[in-house]
Amino acid sequence: MSRHNLHHLPGILPFAHDLLRRALQSGDCALDATAGNGHDTLLLAQCVGAHGHIYAFDVQPRALAATHTRLQQAGLQDRATLIADSHAHLSQHVTVGLKAAVFNLGYLPGSDKTVVTQPASTVSALAQALDLLLPSGVLVVVIYHGHSGGEAEQQAVENWCSALNPQDAVAVRYQLVNQSGPPPYMLAVEKR
Repeated sequence: MSRHNLHHLPGILPFAHDLLRRALQSGDCALDATAGNGHDTLLLAQCVGAHGHIYAFDVQPRALAATHTRLQQAGLQDRATLIADSHAHLSQHVTVGLKAAVFNLGYLPGSDKTVVTQPASTVSALAQALDLLLPSGVLVVVIYHGHSGGEAEQQAVENWCSALNPQDAVAVRYQLVNQSGPPPYMLAVEKR
């Protein structure tokens, strides 16, 4: 992610986190579809309070271990269920209504860059997450597309978002447009 020192325009991740904070309140349930190193899971656990719950998915044991450690260090491990499965199977594990869901697409930072999220499983997971979202719930997707296969996944996600019925959901994009390389960007969907 491009880190910049502007005063008024947040970077991609800070903006995504701000949306998640605004969508969640104590007692809510949320989803981290790509747990990674646990940063988003921790944020969600802080937002939902002692009576809320987080479901966090990852296919890599290393990611789930890092997420567990991060939650444990914050004393919030009881607020999350960590699931060693593809986010494409999320509706098999999550049946409650969600107020927020977050996806960080690409690969686990500091890990094997050949293990990446895939277009078909990601679009399936996005559709399932949207179905589980309660009205006014928010789905945040941070798209890192500068890796092998990233452009195909980016296009699949863009097509999925563009095809959403505007009576059911509103989709927006937040993107840095004058950065070098393929900078990450964010799509957000609010369910009506």
